[in-house]
Amino acid sequence: MTTTDLYRPTPAITLPGQRPPRRHAASRARRIAGYVTLALAAAALLLPFYWMVVASLKTNNDVFTIPIKWVPDPLVWRNYLDIWQRSDMTTWLGNTLLLSVVVTTLQVLTGSFAAYGFARVRFPGRNLLFLAYIGTIAVPWQSYMIPQFILMSKLHLSNTLWSIIAIQAFGAFGVFLMKQFYETIPEELSESARVDGLTEFGIYRRIMLPLSRPALASLALITFVTTWNDYVGPLIYLRSPELRTIQLGLNTFISQYNAEYALIMTGSVLSVLPVAVIFLLGQRYFVEGIATTGLKG
Repeated sequence: MTTTDLYRPTPAITLPGQRPPRRHAASRARRIAGYVTLALAAAALLLPFYWMVVASLKTNNDVFTIPIKWVPDPLVWRNYLDIWQRSDMTTWLGNTLLLSVVVTTLQVLTGSFAAYGFARVRFPGRNLLFLAYIGTIAVPWQSYMIPQFILMSKLHLSNTLWSIIAIQAFGAFGVFLMKQFYETIPEELSESARVDGLTEFGIYRRIMLPLSRPALASLALITFVTTWNDYVGPLIYLRSPELRTIQLGLNTFISQYNAEYALIMTGSVLSVLPVAVIFLLGQRYFVEGIATTGLKG
C-alpha cells in the first residue's frame, strides 16, 4: 500500500432504497420547477377573473384605461348596490337558477336511466342504437336550430321557460358518461340482485344510483354550469323581459351609443359566484367521477 492509497477519498456509501445525493437534488429541482410552472399557469388562468373583480369596483370610465389599473382607486363599492336598483337582477337570477336546477335534475334522471338500459339490459341492436345516439354529439346545434325553433313554436312553447327545459332535458353526453361509469360496476352485483328477485328498476334505484354518486355529481355540475352560462338558447326563445336570464339581462346595459362596463363586470361577478360555490362544494366528487369513468372495476 502506497502513501497515495492512504489519502484516497473513500467513495460515498448509498444504503439500499436511498437515492444518491445528486439524483435527489435533481429530482427536487424538477419538482420545484413543476410547482412553479403550475403556479404560473394557475395565475394566468385566474388573471381574467381578477381583472373582472377589479373592473367591477371601478367607475365606468376607468374600466379600460391604459395602462391597466390593477388596483382600483377609488374603490366604487356602490356598483353592487346600483346594479340591484337599476336592473331586475332578482328576476334574472331567479329565472337562471330555476332553469339550471330543473334542467340539471332532468338530465341526471334521464341520462342515468337511459345509460342503465344501454349498460345492463340486453336487447337487439343495443350497440348500434347507442352509437347512433352518441353520434348526435357531433352534430352542430346550428344545423337543427331552425327546425327545433319551428317545433317549439307549433307546440306553443316559444317565449316560455318550458322551451329551454324541453330542448335541454335530454343529453347524449350524460348518457355516455353514466354508461361508462356503470360498466365499471361489477356485473355480479346485478346478477345477485336478480336472483334475490329484485327488478331492473330496483337494481337501478337501489344499487346503481348509490354506487354512481361521483359520476352523478360530475354530470350535475357540468349540466348546471352549461345551463347557467347559456346565452344563445334564451336569446332565441325568451323574448319577454320577465323571462330574461342573467346572461340576457347583462346585455341590457349595452345601448346604441354607450355601454356601462362597470355594471356589466359587477353583474358578471354576481353570476360567477353561484357557479364557483357549487364547484367548490362538489369538486371532490367531480374529480373522482371523471377519474374513474371508463375504468373497469
